[in-house]
Amino acid sequence: MREPKPLAATPTASNEPIPLLDLNAQSAAISGELRAAFERVLASGQFILGPELDAFEREIASYLGAPSAFGVSSGTDALVLALMALEVGPGDEVIAPTFSFFATAGAIARLGAKPVFVDIEPHSFNLDVAQVEAKLTPRTKAIIPVDLFGQTCDLERLLPLAEAHHIPVVEDAAQALGAASTKHRAGVDAAFGCYSFFPSKNLGALGDGGLLTVRDPALAKRARILRAHGAEPKYHHALIGGNFRLDALQAAFLRVKLPHLARWTASRQENARLYDALFAEANLDPALLQTPARIYDGHVYNQYVIRTPRRDALQAALRAHGIGCEVYYPIPLHLQECFAYLGERLGAHPVAERAAKEALALPIYAELGAARIERVVRAVVRELAG
Repeated sequence: MREPKPLAATPTASNEPIPLLDLNAQSAAISGELRAAFERVLASGQFILGPELDAFEREIASYLGAPSAFGVSSGTDALVLALMALEVGPGDEVIAPTFSFFATAGAIARLGAKPVFVDIEPHSFNLDVAQVEAKLTPRTKAIIPVDLFGQTCDLERLLPLAEAHHIPVVEDAAQALGAASTKHRAGVDAAFGCYSFFPSKNLGALGDGGLLTVRDPALAKRARILRAHGAEPKYHHALIGGNFRLDALQAAFLRVKLPHLARWTASRQENARLYDALFAEANLDPALLQTPARIYDGHVYNQYVIRTPRRDALQAALRAHGIGCEVYYPIPLHLQECFAYLGERLGAHPVAERAAKEALALPIYAELGAARIERVVRAVVRELAG
């Protein structure tokens, strides 16, 4: 076992609590702009759809380089809407990773389709593309890869595989807006890209919100109609849709935040580099600690997730020292009670099952600062080395 190297204390560090995420720090810096956006929408009297949302959709499409983008009520509803546009329903199968937020599989099941789970890669936490082809059947209607924690999945292999089998890809990019792999941007090069503006995301609303990007113009038109109860024109319903609209007020807040996103992302990436450097300097045994693998430079670090077999003890120790941390995710989807009917048991997806026992997210928000990062690292090293 390696001898850990002690980290020197930082004089500027304090004993104040370090939250996992500090939304107030972000909002305070732009509070004047947010208040002005609120006043603008209030004065307009247009709170549902309208010019505020239209402007945001143009701006976010330009930022992403997407041919079509429209705001929806949540990241979950973006997934549901994409699958509805593809007419996914009873008797269909949709392939998805078993290690993800529940919405990835919940959206499939809500439409009466069958989630077909695939294990993950051990280093990226993302879908193991090598296992996908064996899961394809004549009933496969879509594949939902997830860009977990801010890093794209292996789109270089997945997109050609899906195209060869004529299976659309609905990319769950909820945690990865602005991320990129070597050749692909998160959510933009799949048939559909689904994003979340939940407040904890890199670009977060002041409430729920989401985004759908669509490559095919016909599917984009269909999804837009489905977004508003399937009405086109008003009160004429050829389709049964839902109420999946992003509020004008949330669009206005997101318009304020979008110009700051590149700077916030750069700060998250710099924080991750400092974590990496300090953990490397500590020289802990890799059997005790693994830092996040940066497969692509375009990782946007919605979360900074370490792995350790002493996860639960470490989590308790960090919280005892006032350091925020969180387990993403403690139960793989194939072991959730609501999916027991699928018949998958413990051991079906061992990589995901191990990750569920070892993964722990540390603070990574843009305003965190070096002193707090050093405090977090010292606390982790002290617990694991002990």
